[in-house]
Amino acid sequence: MQEPIAVDSAADAAGGVSEFGPFGRLLLTVSRWAAILGGILFVALVVMSIVSIVGRKLASAPVPGDVEILQMVAAFASALFFAYCHMKRGDVKVDFFTANRSPRIVQTLDAFGSLLVGLVGLLLAWRTAAGAITVQQSGETSMILGIPQWISQALMVPGFALLGIVGLYMTVHCWSLRNSPTTEVRP
Repeated sequence: MQEPIAVDSAADAAGGVSEFGPFGRLLLTVSRWAAILGGILFVALVVMSIVSIVGRKLASAPVPGDVEILQMVAAFASALFFAYCHMKRGDVKVDFFTANRSPRIVQTLDAFGSLLVGLVGLLLAWRTAAGAITVQQSGETSMILGIPQWISQALMVPGFALLGIVGLYMTVHCWSLRNSPTTEVRP
């Protein structure tokens, strides 16, 4: 007989944190702070865009290089969200084929999916770092502000590396849930 997993607190009910070990909780914390930083960066981009648009319309004085800044910072900020999303199981999943499957099969498929996410995250981190090094060596800069292009690429590497680590952790975590006697699929 399978008993449901007991939830210790309201915080655990919202996030399922109690199911992670110490390393998982550390990864969740780092991922959460990375996502918060990404959100702050996007808010700053929105403010900059509003100032630039209003300045352009009212005083014919936009923020110089606003589009360059937007592109560079948005790429960096976006890379910071992926790990937290995967850790909280916020990925898009098509459960049409798994809706009537046993929790063991679903956890096996989740472990395989997390393995793919981890490998893709590490591949993106590696290739983005290699691309940043190449761009640095070539000396490319942005058109208007002259900002070295490699900086924005290099800033994406930690987010992708964190995604890779989270994906590999979630692989092990899902696999261990698969072998747990009280396996329950969480939304």
